[in-house]
Parts: sequence; structure tokens; C-alpha cells
Amino acid sequence: MHAYRTHTCGALRASDVGETVRLSGWVHRKRDHGGVLFVDLRDNYGITQVVADVDSPALPILESVRVESVVTIDGLVKARAADTTNPNLPTGEIEVFAKTATVQSAAQELPMPVAGEADYPEDIRLRYRFLDLRRERLHANIVLRSHVISSIRRRMIDQGFTEFQTPILTASSPEGARDYLVPSRVHPGKFYALPQAPQMFKQLIMVAGFDRYFQIAPCFRDEDARADRSPGEFYQLDFEMSFVTQDDVFAAIEPVLHGVFEEFAGDRQVSPAPFPRIPYREAMLKYGSDKPDLRNPIVITDVSEHFKGSGFGLFARLVEGGSVVRAIPAPNTADKSRKFFDDMNDWARAEGHAGLGYITQKGGELGGPIAKNHGEEATRKLIEALGLGPDDGIFFAAGKEGQAAKLAGAARTRVGEQLGLIDKNRFEFCWIVDFPMYEYDEEAKKIDFSHNPFSMPQGELEALETRDPLDILAYQYDIVCNGVELSSGAIRNHRPEIMYKAFEIAGYSKQDVDTNFAGMINAFKYGAPPHGGSAPGIDRIVMLLADEPNIREVILFPMNQRAEDLMMGAPSQVTPKQLRELHIRTVDGPGPKDGKAAAAVVAPE
Repeated sequence: MHAYRTHTCGALRASDVGETVRLSGWVHRKRDHGGVLFVDLRDNYGITQVVADVDSPALPILESVRVESVVTIDGLVKARAADTTNPNLPTGEIEVFAKTATVQSAAQELPMPVAGEADYPEDIRLRYRFLDLRRERLHANIVLRSHVISSIRRRMIDQGFTEFQTPILTASSPEGARDYLVPSRVHPGKFYALPQAPQMFKQLIMVAGFDRYFQIAPCFRDEDARADRSPGEFYQLDFEMSFVTQDDVFAAIEPVLHGVFEEFAGDRQVSPAPFPRIPYREAMLKYGSDKPDLRNPIVITDVSEHFKGSGFGLFARLVEGGSVVRAIPAPNTADKSRKFFDDMNDWARAEGHAGLGYITQKGGELGGPIAKNHGEEATRKLIEALGLGPDDGIFFAAGKEGQAAKLAGAARTRVGEQLGLIDKNRFEFCWIVDFPMYEYDEEAKKIDFSHNPFSMPQGELEALETRDPLDILAYQYDIVCNGVELSSGAIRNHRPEIMYKAFEIAGYSKQDVDTNFAGMINAFKYGAPPHGGSAPGIDRIVMLLADEPNIREVILFPMNQRAEDLMMGAPSQVTPKQLRELHIRTVDGPGPKDGKAAAAVVAPE
């Protein structure tokens, strides 16, 4: 017999009744029924109920150990009585009568419970992550993550992609988020950077003649945490393709994403390929966001024209001054009190906006100050233009176009949530396409790139030389699912003359490009194929499939919001010897937030 187990704790079935088995695992729960002790024994694969009575030598041992102790049990598989079977467990038809028990590792008193899914303070969960990972939901999330990655890898290979690994130690990039820097021991005063993404390397792989590349790539960015973004590091499905158009990229990755989601969606529906393509400006108008949740049926409409010369003076003056008015329908709100509408207005103000105007309807009877001042005839005309029914209300967001779009988009989401309009049993994908190549930076008072500076402008060099930069679109695209941006991508600018011109418009000289992006621009001078790709986020994909609101719930060992690993004590101080080897000394300086003394690292001159 094996030293530790003949079966896992999820393997035994009614067909095994009568066998003598050996199981090893963690004591998940204990229930003492007066001389009969029931123990739920757990391992990675499941739970088996173990029984020890007064005739079993295992009883005093199992009675004495704490939950989460690791034990090995020899016993006989018996069928449970019909009224005691557990249909929720694969092993629920049997139980193991313990003959002997061996304690492999005794557990101390636990700092947090493992059995059950009660909420627990985040700092405790992260400090004792190894215990947190034993909990059923989190354990299942991590197993799901592994299966998702395996499925993605298999599907990418089936699509003709080849997996390569790009460097982890590389050069610092002047673009994007802050780098994590690594000091060089053999080059005093110089630093490597951990890659924010394998962007340049994967383009160089295309220049090197490899046609379809992918990897499950680790990326490192020194940026603040959010619910859908982990500080420090994350993983993405990084891929690039040569001799492709935007349509080719979509056709290659859509079957992968659709297939993975369909495989792990359970009873949830997945939007079929091809996914809808929504131009950026249309997305901002209809949904107030470039990552719209298409499960929400509400569509925003520009109604500025309806308020020109309106009796509602506030909106009329705003429109005359160049601002816009956006309408957000609130369907079937006849049974809602005025408080519902006033609460929405209060919410908008709390978010830093001027507020949300509204019109109410109940059986076609109009309500609210906007309807009163705008006039019944004009209001009826507006409602007809929006295609609304007699019980549908309307919220209004007014202001400069960007401000109004942002408020309207947030209000669309909130109304959808408040009214229960969002179908939680669907995954709705879409592509956002035709991003503007440039935008005007109000602070710097200059034109700058709005998205990815290495994207090919639509119209190429001719567009850059003849058109208003703010009218130029790029072959840039985002893939979005349920309001979550999974990735940005682009058809790349692979021609040096176009790249120099694109950067010139944004205020960068030829020398700037040659200095900051030397590796890539030099490679392009030796024959580069047209190429493009994207990089959907693995963490976000798993977060959606696991139906988790926070990305930390699908990562094995995440940091907290302050980018600290509480379990391993990182970041940590290092020894003076290590600093000397790296030619670094530290000086005391103010901390980044609280002003308290903190060590700053500087390289010697």
C-alpha cells in the first residue's frame, strides 16, 4: 500500500464499498456525536467523510487534533444510509470507517477559518494566503485559472501560433506606466527594467521572420491597484501576427476567446463570433464609454438639437455655448417615486458632476421641472424621437462633450443596475475600433498620441501629411467583455518614414525616436512585414469566468493595494553588503504619502 494514499479524497464512490483504503488530507471539519466522531477529510480533489467510533483506535487521535491538521487514515469504505447521503458531494454515498490515524503535521490555532466562505479582513487573508487558498471558492478559482490558461495555449497552437519567451530583464521605456528598475552589478549606475509588456520584442519577432507568436506573458508595471488591475505584475495572452489586416487579427483571436469562454461559462451564454465592431466615437455617444457593457440595453442619445431655443433656459444656454445634452432612458419607471430620480441626481453631484436633470412619465403623464419648462409639445416630440413608452423616464447629462459622455455613461450603468436590466448570465463581447490617432492635451497645450504611438494611422503617410491630426483615425482596437477591457491592440506602424512623421506631429524629433526606440526603429530599416496583434489579460478573463468582483480573487499570491506582499514581507530592506555589490547607497527622505522618513535609493556618481 502507498505510504500516504490509495485514493484521493474526491475519488471514492459506491462501487468502492468494502475496500480497505488509505487517505491523506487536511481535517476540514469535525462533528462529535457522543462517542462517534465525523471528520471531513479534504485534499485538492474533494472531501471524504471519515467516521471513528469508540471501537476505533483512530478515535482519540482524531479527537485531539485541530482542524487543518494533516492526517493519514486507513479505513474501510462503507455505504451511507439512504437518509444520510450527501448529494452535494461526489463522495456523498460513502464514508470511511477509520481503523488507524497518523498525524503527519499538527496545526496550531488558526488565525482565520478555512471551512466556510465568511468574509475576513483582507490583511489577514493576504498575510496567511496559504490558508486562504485552502478555502473552497478561492481554491476553485486558482484551479480554474490553470485550466483556462491550458485551454488558451491549446487553442492558440491550433490557430497556428508558436510560443516563444521574451526577456524579463530589458531596457527602461519612456512610454507608458512607471517601470520597475533592477540595478546592474557589473554596470555601476545603470539599471535594467522589468518589461511593462513584451511589445517591442514581439514586434521584433515578426521582423525576425516568425509569422505567428504568442506567450502567456508576465508584465510588470509600477501602478496603483484597482478592482480589475493588480499592482506590480499581471499576465496577458500576448500575440502578434505578420502580413495581416485588422480583420485577420480579429478572425484569429475571436475563436480562441469565444471557445475559452464557452468552455468555462457553465450555463451562461456567450455572444457568438464575429463580435460586434463599434467605432470609438459611436461607443462614446451611445454608451458613454469605450468599454461598454452590452448586457445593458440602455442606449444614450444626443438630444442637443431639441433644446436649441428651448424654454428650459439652462440647457438652451449650454447648447448655444457649444455644449451637448445627452439623454439616458430609464425604462418602466412609472412605479418609481420621485426619490429614485432625486437620488440619481444626488449621486451625480457626489461624483463631482453638476447633476442629472430628469423627466418622469406615468401613463404618459409628464413630470419634473424640465418637462414643465421645455413645454409639453416639445417634450412629447423629444419622447417620440427617443422611441420611449408612456411609462419610461429620462435622465439628462449636459456639459462639454467629454464631460457629458462620462456622466451619461456612468448614469447608464447605474440606471441599468438600479433597475435590474443587466443580464448576469451572459458574456457580451465587442470590438471598439477606429480610435483617434491623436488628442489635444489641454495641460501641455499640444497634440499628443491618444492611444498607442506605434499604431498605423489609417491613410498612412498621406493622412499624416494632409489631414488635421485630430481627424486621423488609427488601426487601433480594444476587445471588451461585459464592460471590462480585456486588451488593447493595433496594426503596427512598421515603416520608419511613417513613424518619424507620426512622432513629429506629437512633438518628438527624429533623434528622440532614434534614441528612445532604437532597437525597433533600426530593425524596421532592414525589412519589416506588416504586422499586428493584441494582448488579452489572463487575470481579467479568469475574473469574469469566476464571477469575481476583484482581480485578487483569481491570483495565487497577490499584493495588497499598497503593492505589499504581506506574507513574504516584500518590499523589504536589503543588507549593506548587497547594496555595495550593486554600487548603491541609501539616504533618508520623506515618504511618498505620509511624509515620514523613508529610505531613498541612489546610485553613486
